[in-house]
Amino acid sequence: MLVEGESDAVVVRVVLAARGTEAEVRAMGGVTNLARHLEDLGGPGPDVLVLVDAGEVRFAAGALRRHGVRAETTEELTWHGVFACERDLEDVLIGAVGPTVVVDVLAGMAELAGFRTFAQMPQWRDQPVADQLHRFAGAGSGRKARLAARLAERLDPWDLPPPLDALVQAVEGAAR
Repeated sequence: MLVEGESDAVVVRVVLAARGTEAEVRAMGGVTNLARHLEDLGGPGPDVLVLVDAGEVRFAAGALRRHGVRAETTEELTWHGVFACERDLEDVLIGAVGPTVVVDVLAGMAELAGFRTFAQMPQWRDQPVADQLHRFAGAGSGRKARLAARLAERLDPWDLPPPLDALVQAVEGAAR
């Protein structure tokens, strides 16, 4: 399984482990590396699954085209094992557990004071809490992966948000 970054890999690993499912999860270091990773794996196929952000779908489509697969829409990409998050996986997690839980997790990570200071910055003060949390998650070194892991632990592994649910089901289907 190929995912864009380390925070995505952490989430997928936590969810797969909670479901008792095993799969190799590889962080690509960005979606622009997808074509190279597909090349290393012998090209796209039923045993290669990919998770990308919605804004990066064009790169996934291009990587598939390099391997002779034409898929342009999100639905067509899914047929070829490429799953797209509506915005990104952090946004999916925040939406699934809710801002209150994210704030609780930040408190448990000793990051709540930093978040409160961040949320009072003029450019963020009047923004929705979910957007503040999303931006704050990516603002500190290593915070995104640490927070993603803790949020993934809060998910019900049997009631996952899309596209995480579709991805895990595809992994489980490929393992059979």
